[in-house]
Formats: sequence, structure tokens, C-alpha cells
Amino acid sequence: MLRDISPQSIFMGLLAGFVGSASSFAVVLQGLSAVGATPQQAASGLMALSISMGLCAIVLSLKTRLPISIAWSTPGAALLATSGAIEGGFAVAVGAFIVCAILIIISGVWKPLGRAVAGIPAPLANAMLAGVLLGLCLAPVKAVAFDPLLGLPIAIAWLVVGRFNRLLAVPAALLAFIAVMIFGVDFPENALSDLSGSIAPPVEFVMPVFTLGGLVGIALPLFIVTMASQNIPGTAVLRANDYDTPPGPLFTVTGIFSLLSAPFGGHAVNLAAITAALCAGKDAHPDPAKRYWAAVSGGVFYIVFGLLAGLVTAFISLAPGILIEAVAGLALIGAFAGSAVAAFREEDAREAAAVTFIVTAAGLTFYGISGAFWGLLAGGLIYLLTHLRNR
Repeated sequence: MLRDISPQSIFMGLLAGFVGSASSFAVVLQGLSAVGATPQQAASGLMALSISMGLCAIVLSLKTRLPISIAWSTPGAALLATSGAIEGGFAVAVGAFIVCAILIIISGVWKPLGRAVAGIPAPLANAMLAGVLLGLCLAPVKAVAFDPLLGLPIAIAWLVVGRFNRLLAVPAALLAFIAVMIFGVDFPENALSDLSGSIAPPVEFVMPVFTLGGLVGIALPLFIVTMASQNIPGTAVLRANDYDTPPGPLFTVTGIFSLLSAPFGGHAVNLAAITAALCAGKDAHPDPAKRYWAAVSGGVFYIVFGLLAGLVTAFISLAPGILIEAVAGLALIGAFAGSAVAAFREEDAREAAAVTFIVTAAGLTFYGISGAFWGLLAGGLIYLLTHLRNR
């Protein structure tokens, strides 16, 4: 096994880890904060997710000798960011994370549940995701309106670097954000001492609370977007690179690691898609049988990043909130474009997709249940009536 290690696979794994964390950790922090997490709880959640997905990638890749990349649920974090504070606070959100993890585990061992998720009409699932992402994708524009001197450098860095390398566009925006923070934001007098006190890994256990609102408003939509937007595409990437492995056990293991991270604030761990392509492709190693070390080294990077989560969160908290939202929004523009195109591709489902998108994007909450659920429900009703009429 150790003879399979190569500098090429190690480098590609570290690149995948950097891209995976730098391009979306802002979305995770924004999502956890939106559902009521304190800065300490958000840092704990980021740490728990990073360590869980790092360990999960290492365990699965070494066990199967396949390049199985793991990520946090970026669409799920975006869903949380648009859900807003839930009645009962972050403890209810943590209860929903646990329910979501259990559903992911069940989907791996009980095929009817997995088929039920796969059976959700693709236009509706994509329309719901597009509606969830829209609000965050508007943040870069709002950041420029808030302060052009702070917002424009972030957007320009993303735009210029993205023309040459799309994978590095968001990390470039993140570096621009750091530069803006250093040169354009006035720090409090005790900021540096506060940062030095945040080096220790942040660990905060949250006693979960289970409510119907948390189940319907967070757990079910989070489960759907995680499965439809992460786990299922993740298996497709593996198959596209000639790694044919049963998806059920992979889903179950990611669900177990999601369950382990949930009490510490982690929302969901799942199969990766974009970083999976980096680790499973030819750039990781000419020999497909040796590419699994790329996923292993990516997992090591995630663990190290997780141990620094407190420092990262403390630094981010010094910035105006709209700036970190801008970085998160730039990270999600590609996902928004892809989901929007997929949502409205089929003519006979276009009206149902539009209703799903509009209701979800409105972000209204009824009876403590978020707009994502109501959007999927309203669109599903239109979809059902349309197909009954066509028959």
C-alpha cells in the first residue's frame, strides 16, 4: 500500500483539499450562523465537519483503494443560510442534522429510500436548489453596493482568475478578501490577542432538540439536497472515471460520519463531486489503481484545516458580514447556473420548476418550516396536476 504513494497523487490531493475548503467554508459558516449558531458553535461545526470528512475520506479510500473524496454539503449549508433562525434555536437545528444523518444511513442500507430520493423529479430538485442559492448569489452585488472599495476587489479577483482557471477562482476571491481585511478594515485594538487565543481547536457539544419544525423545515430538505446534489453526482464522477462501486455502503459511511459530527454543529458529510474529479482523474496518477492516495492526502488536509477552524472563524468574524457572504455567493454561482439550467430544461416540467424556484427563493417560513420544503411541495403539486392533465 505504501508503495502506491507518489508525489503526484499527494500534490493533487492537497490541491483538492485546498480547493474544497477554501471555496466553500464561508458558505458553511454563513449557514450555521443563520440557523442560530454562536461564533463558537459555528467554529465547532466547521471543525467537526472538516475532521469528519477527512477521516471519512481516509477510511473509505484505504479500505476500498479507490479515490473516494468526501466533502461537506455545500448546497446544504446554502439551504441553512436561507432558512433563517428556527424556533428553538441552534439545538433544534442540531437535532435536524442528526435526523438527516440517520436518513442518509438508512438510504444506504434500505434501497427504497434511496430510490425515493432518486425518484424526485430532477427539474424540481434542481429548481429547489436554485431557489436556495439565489439569495447568496446576490451577495457579491450587495457587497459592491455596501462599499465598492471592499467589494470590488473580491469580485474582480474571482472574475479575472476564473477566466484562466475556474477551480482557482474562489480561492483567489478568498485571498482578495484577506487582503481587503488587512488593508481596508479597521480592527479593534485587542483583535490580535483574540486571534491568538483562538488557535486551540474549538469543541462545543450541543444537546440536540427534536421538533416537527426542525424535521420538516431542515432535516428533510437537507437530506434531499445532500443526496441529490452531492451523493448521487459523487457516485457518477466515480463511474465516469471507471471506478464502479456499490453506492449504498458509501452513503452509509458518510451518514455515520455525519452523525458523529452533528452534536458538535456539523450539518452533513457526503461524497464530493468537483474534488472527486481531481482525485479520480489522470492528473492524480497515470495508474488508476494508485489514485486513492490523492483522496487520502486530501483527507489529511481537511483534518489540519479543521484543527485551525477556531482561528479561521475568529478572523472571519472581524469582517463586515456582507463581505464573507460575497465570497460564499461567488462560490455558488456555478452551482446556481447549473441547477437553474437543469431545472428549466424539460418543457413539460417548466411551470412546476418555476413554482418551486419562486416559492423557495421567496424564503418565506410558515409554521416554522422553511421555504425549501414549501417550494418542493408546491412545485410537486403542479407537476402532479400537469402530468394528470396530460394523461
